[in-house]
Amino acid sequence: MRRALALAERGRGTTRPNPVVGAVVVRGGRHEGEIVGEGFHARAGQAHAEVNALEALGGRAPGATLYVTLEPCSHTGRTGPCTDVVIAAKVARVVVGCRDPNPIVDGRGVQRLRRAGIRVDVGCLEAECQAAIRAYAVWIRERRPLVTLKAAATLDGYIADAYHGGTVRSKTRRRAPAWITGPDARRAAHELRAAHDAVLVGSGTILADDPQLTVRLPGWGRKRGPRRVVLVGKTGLPKGRRNVDRGKAPTEIIATPDGRPDIPFVLEYLAREREVQSMLVEGGATIHGAFIAAGLVDRVALFVAPSLIGGGVPIARGADLPLARALRLGSLSVRPVGKDLLVTADVIR
Repeated sequence: MRRALALAERGRGTTRPNPVVGAVVVRGGRHEGEIVGEGFHARAGQAHAEVNALEALGGRAPGATLYVTLEPCSHTGRTGPCTDVVIAAKVARVVVGCRDPNPIVDGRGVQRLRRAGIRVDVGCLEAECQAAIRAYAVWIRERRPLVTLKAAATLDGYIADAYHGGTVRSKTRRRAPAWITGPDARRAAHELRAAHDAVLVGSGTILADDPQLTVRLPGWGRKRGPRRVVLVGKTGLPKGRRNVDRGKAPTEIIATPDGRPDIPFVLEYLAREREVQSMLVEGGATIHGAFIAAGLVDRVALFVAPSLIGGGVPIARGADLPLARALRLGSLSVRPVGKDLLVTADVIR
């Protein structure tokens, strides 16, 4: 199952709106335990993981065991039912990581296989398999993207100084970037972008930093990055900003005329119209505060630099929640990235 999970990750970023899935066929009999077929779901509309794994055996695997990270589908969508392919292959046993949260599938795939006389075991590395499709599950159940709030801050909690954050006026039109974190942390931030369907910022961040919001990793090449989403108020955006160059990545500009973004509406719109399942919220402070106030943060990724500036732009502002209503985080994961730290945690719901 661990091998199947590793295979599933090869489809990360290209299977939407389908989840990532990996599958492994293990031979039975005197060669029991030998892997004889592997597959993963590469792209929506193409063959699913279990079909690809069985195809390596010509579609026949009598007496074998199929390990698959997600329950096989039993309905016809863009492709036919995977359960039919598994049954036709004459496998003896199917080990499922977790059930599919989609009500069209949930439990029906397992039931179909059992009715065909195949032994089915559910729950192998279940937590890991559920984590692999977490964004898909939120999208299916809540009809919104999974939201990761990301920031790079000094140790005393500021994402920009007063000058670069716009608190202090400048006579120059453009300012050189003021990096809080080092190159290793910035690379990790690009890896975070690459793992999400969309990146969202407010117009304040565009005006202050003019970010490209693209994935710039070695080997990324001409792959299209995540959709760029910008929330703008009454003033809109000035021309000539790199972010609105639609050739670099799909770009969505959502107007909020009264200056108060309706976060639930934005998430529902992106989930419904753009099939966005995971979103990285990169700021700035007001946007972070709006998501916190709405209670629509699922996890946090905070890069912390070993520096103190004593004032400037905070990580978030405007929510002003009382302590009793604060969003509580679960267990923290802390790892060094160069000279900085990356702190990640899930919001407890």
